[in-house]
Amino acid sequence: MESRTSVYGIAVGAWHHRRCIFSACLMRKSLLLLVDLPTNLRYNNFMAIQTKQPAKWRETADPFSFDFNNFTLVEVLGYPHAGNDVFFVKGIFDEKEVYAFIKSKRHVDANLENEVFIINSLSLSNVPKVLDYDGKDFSFCVLSAMDGQRLSVLVGDNADNRSLDYMFEYGKALASLHKSKIDGLKEVKWRRFFDIPSDEFLAEYGLDFVKDYLVKNKPSKVNQCFVHGDFHYANLLWENGKISGILDFELAGLGNKEFDVAWAVIRRPGQTFMKTQQEIDLFLEGYCSANTIDVSLVKYYMVQVYCHFYAVGKNNEEYCAYIKDTLKTMIEE
Repeated sequence: MESRTSVYGIAVGAWHHRRCIFSACLMRKSLLLLVDLPTNLRYNNFMAIQTKQPAKWRETADPFSFDFNNFTLVEVLGYPHAGNDVFFVKGIFDEKEVYAFIKSKRHVDANLENEVFIINSLSLSNVPKVLDYDGKDFSFCVLSAMDGQRLSVLVGDNADNRSLDYMFEYGKALASLHKSKIDGLKEVKWRRFFDIPSDEFLAEYGLDFVKDYLVKNKPSKVNQCFVHGDFHYANLLWENGKISGILDFELAGLGNKEFDVAWAVIRRPGQTFMKTQQEIDLFLEGYCSANTIDVSLVKYYMVQVYCHFYAVGKNNEEYCAYIKDTLKTMIEE
């Protein structure tokens, strides 16, 4: 029988080897997809947020050349920063004016086919609606625009620790998403972050002190479930304290539950939140209110991912110092 521990136990002893089990509950479907935009205050708020999209910042495919089936492109309003070519647009769908995002395959690892499949398989109100896509080779897809703001915008410099107000709901939302059941779900594609960094990598960045921990504590099992694959703040929209939009399902599939949690709570370069144990504890508390998790495995994968992210932020002195301090604390606990 699995041992039980309270959420309070996680908060005071975050990384002890134990499992927390709570009764599951469904994530509240508090917001509707915003496809047919109303002419009211909600519309004005939506446009105030969404029209702050970047101007064209690199050469892209021409979206007017795409062979749409159900969507008519009227105007390109912005060019969000992304690995693929992404366009914020106005168009016509089902004889109504709508706002949407067009994603166009730019790199070899793009998997728009998977994104279309996952979104069409999920029965959640806070995921976009697929309006159109290229049925031949999935070179593009059109997704409904959704209301809300990213957490980075809502908390700003986070000087008042405002992020703490969002962590419980953040974790609970991922826990509920992990309970999704999808027929025909494929395993996620391999990513370098799944592996222990090489000895050469660790030596290059002065992370040799982590090697013994990673080798000796390497998990002997993987708890699989439906995972998002990239459930970090840039792919989430918030409104009224709830996650109103979950974006970017290219990496989703059958995968490692605890790795998906670790990936969500890792602090990225320039990020003003997820810097404290209190935030992580609240995230885990929210997760455990709706699902089960092995906290010791989350800790392990956080250590592993932070090693990889050291290279990502290698030119950011503050970030690199933060990672080394965090790693030393985690492996000594």
